[in-house]
Amino acid sequence: MSLPDPYDLVERPWLLVRDLDGEVTEKSLLDTLTQSETLAGLVGDIPTQQFAHLRLLLAVCHRAFGRGLDDDGWKRLWDEGVPQDQIKDYLEQHRSRFDLFHPAEPFMQVATLRTAKDEVFELNRIVADVPNGHPFFSTRLERDLTLSPAEAARWLVHCHAFDPSGIKSGAVGDSRVKNGKGYPIGTGWSGRLGGVAPEGDTLWRTLLLNLVLPTRENDLPAWEQGQRGPLGKEREPTGPVDLYTWQSRRIRLVGTGDRVTGVLVCNGDPLGPQNQHKHETHTSWRRSETQEKKLKSSTPVYMPLEHSPERVIWRGLTAMLPQTVTSNQRSEASDRLSPGVLDQIARLTSDRRLPRDYPLRLHTIGMTYGSQSSTTAEIVDDAISLHAALLDRELAHLKEVVLGCVRDAEKAAYAVGDLALNLAKACGSREEPNVNGRLGPKDTALELAYAALDPAFRRWLAARLPEDDPIDVKEQWHVAARAEMRAVGSRLIAEAPPTGWTGRLVKDKWLTIPVAERWFTFALNRALPMASPAQPPEKDEE
Repeated sequence: MSLPDPYDLVERPWLLVRDLDGEVTEKSLLDTLTQSETLAGLVGDIPTQQFAHLRLLLAVCHRAFGRGLDDDGWKRLWDEGVPQDQIKDYLEQHRSRFDLFHPAEPFMQVATLRTAKDEVFELNRIVADVPNGHPFFSTRLERDLTLSPAEAARWLVHCHAFDPSGIKSGAVGDSRVKNGKGYPIGTGWSGRLGGVAPEGDTLWRTLLLNLVLPTRENDLPAWEQGQRGPLGKEREPTGPVDLYTWQSRRIRLVGTGDRVTGVLVCNGDPLGPQNQHKHETHTSWRRSETQEKKLKSSTPVYMPLEHSPERVIWRGLTAMLPQTVTSNQRSEASDRLSPGVLDQIARLTSDRRLPRDYPLRLHTIGMTYGSQSSTTAEIVDDAISLHAALLDRELAHLKEVVLGCVRDAEKAAYAVGDLALNLAKACGSREEPNVNGRLGPKDTALELAYAALDPAFRRWLAARLPEDDPIDVKEQWHVAARAEMRAVGSRLIAEAPPTGWTGRLVKDKWLTIPVAERWFTFALNRALPMASPAQPPEKDEE
């Protein structure tokens, strides 16, 4: 099958962007970068596509003007704007590697990739909103799916980053292939991460907030590493830029004229997630004792901290915000490491290169997978607004108050959950949580509690400024959270069956709705003491 007509991604539109007026358009790689001060940010066909494209743009920025850049140089870029000539020169130098259908070196593909039977497959192999047999979006269910070159380029980048694991087509020349099959090597690299990307008020500011310094000279993106063969080799990444465009797969697009009609996807470069925190900047990390035992390692082993679809972003702030390390902690290995991009923002804010009152948006993006990571399950896409002050290590007291308020909110939510369980017991219910795949009263109430706390916490956090008094900040949150939890608790009590007023004997105590309400009030007072009345219920009532 012949190749489509040439498509130069430097000049031709393919990236989805949103301008400052909210309009979404397609722009070329060159226009996206040189006009980034007039753009609000990237958009994707799905959220994970946006993350993959941001990392590709960062790879260009690192190579175009990031080499040798120090903190003072970063501040000049923040103040003076886009170095357009450097970006144009770099893209012109590597223009041939950005031709989507170059006969010898197509963008992020292998021109000679083939199977023993010269097979070509449907495009649902790379379009993530049509997982094979399990579509969770219905926007692309036509029988003969074709893509424009712009769409194909977006999904090509996304496939390298987030492709599920599982058996792939066996490439000729790949010694790992057995019986014509490429056996699983894991998901695309970004699929292993709990992606965290700070965002600014423009795309240019977002790029700078994610530009981790310094860039090593030998840290190269895929298009500077030369033509790749079908065999993916075991190797260590050279740095963040290498990981931003890591070739987890070997891919070849096929089509005719101005349409892409098929694709071949094979295994690419394998990469284990252990201890890649030295290079990977867009995820939090957790220490894994299991991996330490498995690898018989005498030093800590860190794994990416993936997102949970059920957990809203602010409940994970403890793992994301840079830690303040005290002198007695320096010799101890931390259980958590914050993302490198946030560590750098903390340094730039402490050094006053980034204003403390600059409004940031922390965007969390990730993909969860099904059985053996061979199918796509869910996409995590959440964001929260805060000021750079919360990352400043010199304002550790403010950060500790915020993290303490997260913990207090969770205690208050659990008080609501316990209320629901006690109400169910008082009314004679014997149902335990999560029976037969169905949420029990406690878990259902927890969902209601977090749904009520979520918008309140986001509003409260977005208003935090460096000059805030920590005691006032904590009291404001306790008052707001108590009001939300009392409202949810009152609703649960009002909906309880009348039998609960008579009650029943539970573990040698007569449990009624009024008793359950008193226990709830005591638990809420303990969780949110700064909003509690002067005379809380006696503890022996519990």
